[in-house]
Amino acid sequence: MPDQLDDRIRALVREVVDSSPPAPPYEEIDVGSVVPFVRRRVSRRTRVVVAIAACVAIALVISGVVLVGRNDSPSVKTPAVPPTVSVAKPCAGKAYVNNRGDNTVSVITTATGAVSAPIAVGANPGGLAVTPDGKHVYVANVGDAKAAGTVSVIDTKTGVVSATIPVGAGPGIVEITPDGKHAYVLNNSGSTVSVIDTATGVVSSTIPVGRGPIGVAFTPDGAHAYVANYFDGTVSVIDTATGVVSITIPVGAGALGVATTPNGTHVYVSNQNDNTVSVITTATGAVSVPIPVGAKPSGVAITPDGKRVYVVDNGSGLLGNGVQGNTVSVIETATGVVSDTITVGNGPVALAFTPDGKHAYVADAGDNTVSVINTATGAVSATIPVGKSPVRVAICPA
Repeated sequence: MPDQLDDRIRALVREVVDSSPPAPPYEEIDVGSVVPFVRRRVSRRTRVVVAIAACVAIALVISGVVLVGRNDSPSVKTPAVPPTVSVAKPCAGKAYVNNRGDNTVSVITTATGAVSAPIAVGANPGGLAVTPDGKHVYVANVGDAKAAGTVSVIDTKTGVVSATIPVGAGPGIVEITPDGKHAYVLNNSGSTVSVIDTATGVVSSTIPVGRGPIGVAFTPDGAHAYVANYFDGTVSVIDTATGVVSITIPVGAGALGVATTPNGTHVYVSNQNDNTVSVITTATGAVSVPIPVGAKPSGVAITPDGKRVYVVDNGSGLLGNGVQGNTVSVIETATGVVSDTITVGNGPVALAFTPDGKHAYVADAGDNTVSVINTATGAVSATIPVGKSPVRVAICPA
């Protein structure tokens, strides 16, 4: 190979030299140029230098071809980028229902309506919430004469209670912060909020609020928690960074359900003893004129697109002083007007939406069922039997 290259290079040199045009005795000068040229004689040496330079360039090109031929692989390899893999949450497509009457949690597969074997939890389970990563469900157990209030933590992958956490007196509701780092437990009898560090399972702080806290919702950024105090008819606004109540807002009598709009600009609060819903503007703390709904409104939830608020009309109320209701009032957030009233099972208490907003699951405590509302039509598309006295529903996030 080296001998062949030498022969080729010599041949190219002869070809370049022989084909070079004769040089003029003097360089051409552009007389019209503004830059003067110096006239000088061109010798035959110039032709030789040009030829040699051309040959060197040719040799370098040929050498490069040989080197590349000996190693076809590039000297720097671009690392392969692994494809993005979407991992489904362990609880994907599941709805969790607290059955207060038999101390269990039922798990519904939303695609089929099938109900798994109930999961045993603590005494008198009230509220429940799914962590944002879908790995755990926190269940607030009010307790009874034989058992103190606790929080049961369910591993959604196994369906087993992996931890039981002592909290305050009469824990009835639990919600998880948007970042999943803390669980806020409302101790109805103690008028406090226990804050659980979800990484350690330890209560990291206890925050005093109003009397009978029974509902809570976070702003989307997690900066504030709005706690409804039933017996005071107020909402305590907790600064989650400091754990301090920054303001207390009067609403209606029997403040109960709380929900925050997806954009965080408004908070809706059901006033059970006024049969109304109050709307708080989060930027100012101002409260709008109450919106009339059905009898003894309880749970509140807002569609994922923020266009509608669903309010459960319980009828008999938290204290059981009335006839069981069986409707859900639908409020248009743009107008503050009730646009529809949907008939569900008896004694509805709370509801939750699927991540796509296509269905609402309503816990009917009076019928031991869950009503599934098709939000596009406003009709109940299915009624699913669960445990005794279901009072809360939580659905796995997308």
